[in-house]
Amino acid sequence: MNFTCSNHPQGSRIIGWLLASLLVLTSSAADSVRLIRSNDVVSFLLRDRPVVVYQGGEGTLPSGVPDEYRRAGYLHPVTTPSGQVVTGDYPSNHLHHHGFWTAWTRTEFAGRSPDFWNMGQKKGRVEFVRWLGSEETPDAAELRALHRYVDLSAPRPLTVLEEAWTVRVLPTPLGEPYRIDLTLRQTNVTTEPLTLPKYHYGGLGFRGLDAWNGPTQCLFLTSEGITNRLQGNETRGRWCWIGGAVSNGVAGVAILGHPTNFRSPEPMRLNPTEPFFCFAPQQLGEFSIPPGGTHVARYRILVADGPPDAAALERQWTEWARVP
Repeated sequence: MNFTCSNHPQGSRIIGWLLASLLVLTSSAADSVRLIRSNDVVSFLLRDRPVVVYQGGEGTLPSGVPDEYRRAGYLHPVTTPSGQVVTGDYPSNHLHHHGFWTAWTRTEFAGRSPDFWNMGQKKGRVEFVRWLGSEETPDAAELRALHRYVDLSAPRPLTVLEEAWTVRVLPTPLGEPYRIDLTLRQTNVTTEPLTLPKYHYGGLGFRGLDAWNGPTQCLFLTSEGITNRLQGNETRGRWCWIGGAVSNGVAGVAILGHPTNFRSPEPMRLNPTEPFFCFAPQQLGEFSIPPGGTHVARYRILVADGPPDAAALERQWTEWARVP
């Protein structure tokens, strides 16, 4: 068959189909998400621009920070499509805050009270253990990693939980918010229950920029339309947007909780003076992760330039919530 014969109807159709297919393939390749690994740190890139970095390994301490604050297994920096970083790391007033991270604060375990959140107390910590795998496809780039929650109040360090993280970044069209999916599975690997008494924070945490410190510098919007952080604190929501001023205007992140999460819509901690947020299911009362039991939670993080659009965020949540 002569594909170069432009006046042959069938040849013209085939040439058109081949050219269209090549265009789609080229566009898909350009718009796919890539993983760049340097030792135990992995960067997600979309159209060769940074989206988010997973900090693995032993962690790198800023100068002058005590070793007990060393942390790995979190997301930072998180960057908007225009290149604005919207997460903080090792802030001077809360050295244990790191971009997006997970930990439990008030706990009861084997007659002790390990605190995996406030690392300066030296009663507990969360550590990166090893990689579980990664892949790149036209639909997404994904990494999987294992963390452990270590009880330092025990006679010798004891792993209580093993936490598997799956971080997945999906390609989005130009001008659309970046989409980062985070799934965590925490399994109690001991013979004792880990009890989480009622408390106002702990779970998935977010730390924003140092420039957003102060009672008026950080902006909030919950799925229930609440913008006052004092009124929104300890309410429940499907999602919450947190942001503030950056060099080119306003930027922020929306954190969406999946309806299958425990106690969904989850209670929220909106800090009154700092750029800090977390989903905290223990606000509704005590619960436990039994021996061999697993606590699973899924979140979607939308990263965008500009102020929040409540209607658009609700559409994003509704579309994502349909996914089994």
